[in-house]
Amino acid sequence: MATIYDVAARAKVSPKTVSRVLNGDAPVSEKTRKAVTEAMNALGYVPSHAARSIKSNRSGLIGLITGAISNADEVARAAGLPELFIVQGAQAVVEQSHKTLLISDTGGRLDRVPGLMRTFQEHRVEGILYVADFHKPLDIALPETGIRTVLINCYDEAGTPAIIPDDEAGQYAVTKAVTQAGHRKIAYLTLASALQVTQLRLTGYRKALEEAGIAYDPTLVQPTDLFGAPGEHQLIWDALDKFFTLDDPPTAICCGNDRLALAVYGILRKRGIAVPEDVSVVGYDDHRLISETLYPALTTAELPYRAMGARGAQLLLDLLADPAMEVPEVPILVGGQLQQRGSLVVPRQNDNNVIHLKGRTEK
Repeated sequence: MATIYDVAARAKVSPKTVSRVLNGDAPVSEKTRKAVTEAMNALGYVPSHAARSIKSNRSGLIGLITGAISNADEVARAAGLPELFIVQGAQAVVEQSHKTLLISDTGGRLDRVPGLMRTFQEHRVEGILYVADFHKPLDIALPETGIRTVLINCYDEAGTPAIIPDDEAGQYAVTKAVTQAGHRKIAYLTLASALQVTQLRLTGYRKALEEAGIAYDPTLVQPTDLFGAPGEHQLIWDALDKFFTLDDPPTAICCGNDRLALAVYGILRKRGIAVPEDVSVVGYDDHRLISETLYPALTTAELPYRAMGARGAQLLLDLLADPAMEVPEVPILVGGQLQQRGSLVVPRQNDNNVIHLKGRTEK
């Protein structure tokens, strides 16, 4: 393997001159630079990145910890979309900075995270991105490594810089679109009650109702998400049965994610209730494999995963470039776009038309 001394001998310059060409830390004539470059190419010389990083204290490496690779083939859970999209957003920004993103997968085991962080520390990464599978408090305490870290899709009590989706604003926007279409009876099939995102989105839902002068009706709100576990479909069926046996049933249904909306489409159609002619349906996530292939296409709030990844990576790069930069004291909220499609229409104007789940009846 060629060394810097071999390059110097072939180019007929000193090893120090070769070093100057490699590091760009001193003026070198174009003629000398060309001779050194040609010598390196001829010898197949590859500079030692490790040695240069020790000298400069900058490795050019950014570590990212995720479960996206091992979970890529699984059905999306509470968020509705794989966290792989966050990784893609981060990769795009890191690549533009001419740094290299090193990705380590947890294999679905949180107990592996401390070890992965220590491995990154051994490889002298400049910063670390930690990506959670859905918006939640961080499940573990991260070890102290002295390496700047940014959390994405989660947050902790230690005040680590964090990027999270603006779930309250997202649900507010999609519910407001429903009220602006003229709906007054709006049901909501939420994610699991224990999830913080459920409470945030419920706040957005209630805010939109209040602005439209619609009283909040708890009988129209039902948690139905079991992370895709057995029994979830029955919960959705039972909730819809409850809604459509009311004397004044809803004309629109908000769903906690697009996967729930997909199930709602199927159950309603099986009972002869048409979407959107009889009932409008909206989702959350903009999981395009679902939202754009359903018929009619689904109106939904975007969960901005790629934007979150990009924002988290940029925040980390900014903190690395300016160590004195003020660190955000609270998580940074990233909002998505409302995607309006064919599943949301103006409700029927004839109040005498009443739709029931156990078959369509018209008065």
